[in-house]
Amino acid sequence: MRCRSLFFDASFGTIYPTLAKMEAMGYIVKESVVQEGRPNKNVYSLTGDGRTQFERYLHAPVEKDSYRSDFLVRMFFGEYSDEETLADWIRDEIRKADTAAEELDRMKTASAKDMPASKTLCLDIGIDLNASKAQTLREALKRLTGSDA
Repeated sequence: MRCRSLFFDASFGTIYPTLAKMEAMGYIVKESVVQEGRPNKNVYSLTGDGRTQFERYLHAPVEKDSYRSDFLVRMFFGEYSDEETLADWIRDEIRKADTAAEELDRMKTASAKDMPASKTLCLDIGIDLNASKAQTLREALKRLTGSDA
């Protein structure tokens, strides 16, 4: 399942150093696969120690969610901006939320019969969060501008 930041946002600058660290710790092994007409790719697999660490993680207490939003920071200080800029930011967030909900819904539809219920739950939450965000933003835009536009 590939989805842009549904539940964890990681860049290549974070992923590859983490993979190297996990390999050094003996939690994963890397196999280079030669591809014709394309660069070689690395395939990573868990070792026994890696599987033990993964199981330990799964049985540890669930951590509190963390959330970072540049948009909400800007809204918090919105009184220092003009109404049109705020409206533009809100319209852009509506577009992003609608797009994300649609993308997740397509993923769910395409994979529903083969997907475990726990992964379907992740998609359902993502769809609902984005749809709710878009609705709240539409209401805020209407209050700000006096129109549905």
